[in-house]
Amino acid sequence: MNLRILYARRGFWFAVFCVSLTGCISSKELVLYQKSKNGKDAIAVAPKYIPTIKAGDILSVQVGSLSQEAAALFNPYATINAMGAIQNSSTNPLPSVTGYQVNEEGQIELPLIGKVIVQGLTNTQAARQIRQKLLGYLKEPTVNVRNLSFQISVTGEVSRPSLFTITNEHITLPEALGLAGDITIYGQRKNILVIREENEQRTFNHIDLTKRDVFQSPYYYLHPNDIIYVEPGKARIANADRTYLLIPIILSALSVIAIIVTR
Repeated sequence: MNLRILYARRGFWFAVFCVSLTGCISSKELVLYQKSKNGKDAIAVAPKYIPTIKAGDILSVQVGSLSQEAAALFNPYATINAMGAIQNSSTNPLPSVTGYQVNEEGQIELPLIGKVIVQGLTNTQAARQIRQKLLGYLKEPTVNVRNLSFQISVTGEVSRPSLFTITNEHITLPEALGLAGDITIYGQRKNILVIREENEQRTFNHIDLTKRDVFQSPYYYLHPNDIIYVEPGKARIANADRTYLLIPIILSALSVIAIIVTR
């Protein structure tokens, strides 16, 4: 092989190697819940968050009793939701959901029993209040209330960023990241941003997942409409910069090789 071509190739790969050394990730940056020097293997967890109903929420109210025919009068949305799921199964992966929307007065309106105030109540309390009103219409009624408006967004350096509906209304920050396929290798684990609406304001709160005190954080349990943003780390930025650096190097090297070969 011509020595000039050999040297040109070696110079090209040496340049690529030098650029590739930038932006390496330390293994310590990837490890979650690291133990501090004086830390223990047991830690108290933040109090569980119990959401309450507010105006604008959409509630699913499922009523049952000893008479299925009588209970069906109080479940007008059951058939609609079932039909919607069938129609959307082939056209839309997210079926439409219908329920009772809480009005500005904090009420929902049910068949026969009329308006029921639910704002400020938990699902269990709302179900108990509705059941009490149903005693005059049904024998041994049962009521199940779910809030269909409990949604969170996970964005940034995760495998599957998306908007998620939380059916059981209890979810932690690690669980939300798990739903999104976990943080990518380029994600900044020391600076997870939780954006929350509190007292008519948006608060921006930074969480360090490499420390165990995340379990004591008020942002460990997520609230409805929370937004979780995983910031890209230095390695991601360096990787993007490296791509832009490699393009001119490759083009230049190819040009040099082409000149050498043609001589």
